[in-house]
Amino acid sequence: MIALSVLMIINPQAFSDSIIKFSQQRYFHAFEIMSRLCFGGIFIYYSALTSAPTINAALGYLMIFAAIFLLVIGAKKHRKFALWSAQKFSAMFRFCGVFSFIFGGYIVYTAI
Repeated sequence: MIALSVLMIINPQAFSDSIIKFSQQRYFHAFEIMSRLCFGGIFIYYSALTSAPTINAALGYLMIFAAIFLLVIGAKKHRKFALWSAQKFSAMFRFCGVFSFIFGGYIVYTAI
């Protein structure tokens, strides 16, 4: 997460282009769902061991909800949304990258 945040800050257009390129891959939808399910489960399972268990568990449940939502809307709408958002919000990626970097630091901080 922190590495992607740095890419967003340094080169937001490259980040946008990467989203567009990745969304064209055959495995895009399945990977997005599985990664959210896996990380959501990890956040929930290990939340009690962190310094912010409620927040980390809530983030885990949010990731699982997002995975279920993506499953429900289907690959076609998911791909369309990814393309639309990568094009529409590319100018905001640098700003979002700063917050993503801080949030990634927070996740690491609560885990140690």
